[in-house]
Amino acid sequence: MAQPRFFKVSGNIIDVLNREIYPGTLEIADGHISRIMRGPVAETQYLLPGFIDAHVHVESSMLVPSEFARLAVPHGTVATVSDPHEIGNVLGLKGVEYMLENGKKVPFKFYFGAPSCVPATPFETAGAEITPEDIEELFLRPEVKYLAEMMNWPGVLNQDELVMRKITLAQKFDKQIDGHAPGLMGEQAQAYAAAGMTTDHECFTAPEARDKLAAGMKILIREGSAAKNFEALIELLSEFPDKIMFCSDDKHPDNLVESHINELVKRALAKGHDLFHVLQAACVNPVQHYKLEVGLLQEKDPADFIVIDNLEQFNVLQTYINGQLVAEDGKSKIEFTPSEIVNNFHAQRKTVEQFHLSAPQGLAKLRVIEPYDGQLITGMLLLDAKVENGNVVSDVAQDVLKMAVVNRYQNTEPAIAFIKNFGLQRGAIASSVGHDSHNIIAVGCDDESLCRAVNLLIDAQGGISAVADDREEVLPLPVAGIMSAEDGYWVAEQYAQLDQAAKDLGSTLTSPFMTLSFMALLVIPALKLSDKGLFDGQHFQFIEVLVGNE
Repeated sequence: MAQPRFFKVSGNIIDVLNREIYPGTLEIADGHISRIMRGPVAETQYLLPGFIDAHVHVESSMLVPSEFARLAVPHGTVATVSDPHEIGNVLGLKGVEYMLENGKKVPFKFYFGAPSCVPATPFETAGAEITPEDIEELFLRPEVKYLAEMMNWPGVLNQDELVMRKITLAQKFDKQIDGHAPGLMGEQAQAYAAAGMTTDHECFTAPEARDKLAAGMKILIREGSAAKNFEALIELLSEFPDKIMFCSDDKHPDNLVESHINELVKRALAKGHDLFHVLQAACVNPVQHYKLEVGLLQEKDPADFIVIDNLEQFNVLQTYINGQLVAEDGKSKIEFTPSEIVNNFHAQRKTVEQFHLSAPQGLAKLRVIEPYDGQLITGMLLLDAKVENGNVVSDVAQDVLKMAVVNRYQNTEPAIAFIKNFGLQRGAIASSVGHDSHNIIAVGCDDESLCRAVNLLIDAQGGISAVADDREEVLPLPVAGIMSAEDGYWVAEQYAQLDQAAKDLGSTLTSPFMTLSFMALLVIPALKLSDKGLFDGQHFQFIEVLVGNE
């Protein structure tokens, strides 16, 4: 894409920093705003700073950064604050460096954090470790702006030696530290913030967010493909406009085709929130908090801005990054470029018998994971087991389905548990996107289907799959087993087909694969499954799936 050295754009200029709107013309020279001229213009469009996703795992889009950018810019996104801990858990420092370098292939502003929790816990098998020495190496790179979300909040509160070394490094390099502390309130929230945590994107309720705001943290309002807290938290924007940011956290490719941060902007405005408060959250606060080199529509700033039609529909007409037109009329102008394949995948095909769970005499109950649609937290249920020929099996009639996590880094036996609320009536689905260690995670109505769905992913060296009867569908994700290197729009179409396939099998969840991917996320309570067994996230210990007559 050729970038003109000098051009002009006119319209109603929305100056968020100075809270005014006025007609005028931007003069762009060599990628910067060289001059802003006030005065009448013929154009009725509006010019404003570009949107920033203040916390996102690019890997969750199943796209490499260069393709994520292609899909994001039509929605007015010019930058992301990205935590690469997903690929970090697979490939370590090499994976983080892959993200940094891939993002440089396109005109988009990716800012990355140094992952703080790789592996996330010692209770699962990850593919790599990111050490304090690795973090220090990353902090020497200008595009690494912060210590990424500190999920080990017990380690912070208990002043774990390794955790404190990482925090101290961030402070030494004057880097912000992102928090991750779902449900933390009161004195614990105060202590967590006092240790240096500056943000949180995991609040369930406004009272929880208020506790963290009172402790000095900034709150990120999150609307991803699975986890959403916009409705619970948006009321805080009018009271704390300088302490709120918008983020997606995890966004699947089909959803990214439809919208991004622009959706949160529209929804906030529809609820009657002040335009300048909304744009402060969407555009300004991330730049100021993380010290990003992103323009805010001031003279001498980088020419990072968007053009919209009006303040009612808020349709993005154009997106500019460093003075380069990267999207127009809903179409990305960033071209597809091939990307390298890197991976870490060593599991071997499984047999159906490996998905059996023997039922000892005296068995009465099962501990069952209960996911909630749109949330990362789960409940814990105690339900009757269904046993056939000594094997505990899925009880489709009661929507209690067998679930498996398969270690993809070593050739070991699957871990087995049970889950409710997936709604499958037949077949199985599986994914090697399994936060945070990205082992294979699957749920199914029978052991044969579970095995087939898992083996499809082992053959593909990563991806998502759906099987039933004579139907088999798979979307390969060969980049670290979590991303595709193909055209992002094609990936979005393929993902949408797999999503529909899961729903055709009976799933009632809004985003079955996204919900599935979080069922191995041990740092979010109450009950999850790792490749090592069923895990109680409230007490941070393994527990048995089977409960005998007591």
